[in-house]
Amino acid sequence: MRLLDRSSSDFLYQQVIDYITKQEVNGNLMAGDKLPSLRKLSQQFSISIPTVKQAYVELERQGLISARPQSGYYLRAKQAKKLLPRRDKWACRPPEAVTCGHLIEKNYEVIHRPDTVALGVSNPIQAHPPDKTLARYMRSVLSKVSDKAVSYGPVNGDIKLRLSLATRYQNLGVDINHQEILITSGAQEALSIALQCVAKAGDIIAIESPCFFGIIELIESLGMKALEVYTCTDNGVSISDLESLLDQHQVTACLFSTAVNNPLGSLMPDKQRQQLVSMLEKRNIPLIEDDVYSDLYFTGKRPTPAQLYSEKGLVMTCSSFSKTAAPGYRVGWLLAGKYEEKAKRIKRAQSCSTAMLPQWTLNDYLMSGEYDRHLIVLRKKLSYNCERLRAAIAADFPDQVRISQPQGGSVLWVRCQSHVNTSDFFHQAIENGVSFAPGQMFSPSGQFKNFMRISYGVQWGEDIEQAVKKLGKLVQQYSN
Repeated sequence: MRLLDRSSSDFLYQQVIDYITKQEVNGNLMAGDKLPSLRKLSQQFSISIPTVKQAYVELERQGLISARPQSGYYLRAKQAKKLLPRRDKWACRPPEAVTCGHLIEKNYEVIHRPDTVALGVSNPIQAHPPDKTLARYMRSVLSKVSDKAVSYGPVNGDIKLRLSLATRYQNLGVDINHQEILITSGAQEALSIALQCVAKAGDIIAIESPCFFGIIELIESLGMKALEVYTCTDNGVSISDLESLLDQHQVTACLFSTAVNNPLGSLMPDKQRQQLVSMLEKRNIPLIEDDVYSDLYFTGKRPTPAQLYSEKGLVMTCSSFSKTAAPGYRVGWLLAGKYEEKAKRIKRAQSCSTAMLPQWTLNDYLMSGEYDRHLIVLRKKLSYNCERLRAAIAADFPDQVRISQPQGGSVLWVRCQSHVNTSDFFHQAIENGVSFAPGQMFSPSGQFKNFMRISYGVQWGEDIEQAVKKLGKLVQQYSN
């Protein structure tokens, strides 16, 4: 590599900036790629580390790269125009009886079509599937307990798995006993049980807006009503807006994903999460926390569970391994707080117990340390895919689109021009071999018609790039 030109009038740090810029132009560096370390570039060009640092700080200031704690610097999708909060464009609606099943049904249907690139479903582990590792552990488990694998298990789940989960929460500062943990068939069952613990048909449940469509459909199936609360693209649900709505409506419970919202990718700061719990517990309103994405953060620190701030036991935490390890295993859990006994009764009546073989397999996976190593790689790949997808959308979609910049998870929230209804070309996209999730699926009142959710929980390749181009053409066609 040719050394920097020390006779040039340009400062050395500016030459480093020019070098990085040329690497991007030449295609040697792409959005999401990690830049050379400070030390490596220092040695490569025989310059000081502070000089390289100065160049990287300037590139970061310009928004061209981003620093990740204990990881390094990464190239950002500089063409992508970030989706910013627009409170004036958000409409507060009365509590809604939910009806959105037809679009959700079609969205799930295309997952198994071999001729379709399914960008409409959030399945993060596709970016780094641990299937071979899990298969190895399952074979080992079967060799030891094959006779027990076909039997019913305890209602509250395998004790070893509950002990492992309790330890993980304790490491986060949450004082949880394994007896307080109820193993469920995925997070969706945990959410269902939690809702049934605190509400009945006709009751009002406050949800984020936009909100994961699975939650909306669950509320619909239980005969409850959904009240949408304005949710910021960066910091999550607005506490002031929520307080105002609580004064106007008889809200029975709140169901939020404060640690990486789906579809926004927003992440509520810990201090704000503490304020939320405090405000709700003063009003004796339960908070059901959908916590499935909290281990898929892109920030330097895992968000603190809302459970930590509860003083009255009114916070119920729902999570699972579906987004981090094995969606097909259907292993989730519920921390039910003061509703522990009622939750166990509902679980027993609903499904009796959760399959034991996946529980034993996942516990061995946890105990080996391989799960945590897997998470580190998974987060890196998702973060990389995020920037690649943001860059691809910016390149192939109309200039007017705005793209979320998630702080974790596996999806982007994309806003098209106001006159575009993404549901209009949903079926056409599927006919062209690619799926996405239309925006109105994420609102019980049918808001967000000009939005779409696109997943980057994928194995990145030419097929993904071509799928994005197809979507871009459709958006362009319906934008004219």
